[in-house]
Amino acid sequence: MKINPSFRHKLVLFCGPSGSGKTTIVHHLMSVFPQMRFSISATTREQRINEVDGKDYHFLTPEIFKEKLKNEEFLEWEEVYEDRFYGTLKSEVERILQDGNIALFDVDVEGGLQIRKYFGRQLLDVFVMPPSIDELHKRLVGRATESEESLFKRLSKAEKEMKYAYHFNNVIVNVVLEDAKREAELMVRHFLEDEVPDPSEEL
Repeated sequence: MKINPSFRHKLVLFCGPSGSGKTTIVHHLMSVFPQMRFSISATTREQRINEVDGKDYHFLTPEIFKEKLKNEEFLEWEEVYEDRFYGTLKSEVERILQDGNIALFDVDVEGGLQIRKYFGRQLLDVFVMPPSIDELHKRLVGRATESEESLFKRLSKAEKEMKYAYHFNNVIVNVVLEDAKREAELMVRHFLEDEVPDPSEEL
């Protein structure tokens, strides 16, 4: 396979509801393509004991997050509830691309749509769909990590998110996980083989 040795201007985005399998697929792709680097999100939630700042998340205070918002330093962001923010820093993506690597995103649907608008042809965007809402329900119940209330919230959000699937250029319906992994891998290989103009050369 011929791949341009410089990935400075290529990015890969995976979206999909919780339980769709997108995070498992993302981890698989990182094991197959060593030039991929995961884009680490910023958050204002408290750092957990087993988490490392700059590896799991960029942990920011609400004040610093809001200051960065004012300075337009985020590609996308979301306030889950008062002063609980999540977002993708432009500086994080720039760091990955300047090192000659591929930036890989695993974000929610609204964030994914914002990133799509920003990068255009530089970005391979993929929406991962569960086969049905019933199957998604089974998967989430099988995790045994959800209360009845949180399960209801996740399913309600998933139903809304699934309606956005065809806003994305590529859709994978994850019926059998191994098949979905192979399909995702093939999409990425084709994307890396394609000649995509470096935006810096178009200026």
